[in-house]
Amino acid sequence: MRWQEVFPVLVSIGVIMVVGILERQSRILAALIATMPLTAPLALWIVFNSSRGEQVAVTQFSLGLVLGTLPTVTFLVVVWLAARQGLRLGPMLMAGYATWGGVAALCPLALRRVLGLWTGQ
Repeated sequence: MRWQEVFPVLVSIGVIMVVGILERQSRILAALIATMPLTAPLALWIVFNSSRGEQVAVTQFSLGLVLGTLPTVTFLVVVWLAARQGLRLGPMLMAGYATWGGVAALCPLALRRVLGLWTGQ
């Protein structure tokens, strides 16, 4: 296994550990760290290296990252609304992931449309 494959995993584990430690002292800070851009830059690093920095590949992947935030935001909003309703963790997560899946299913269609408009096709 190469360092490029191991490093993102180690960073992710480190962030999860930091969130677990900080959660007791500041839930807001722990939440901020939990939602920081971590996987997107790591994935972008992997795509950049595997495509040898090819502009089209990196640009298309970056646009996919932008569109990928839409399902994540809807997941978080639904989980927040479910928590406000007093749901337990399991139903909160199920509702969030169900919504995430529905929105994520639409993202490839939106990506094709945006890319078509962007490239003039």
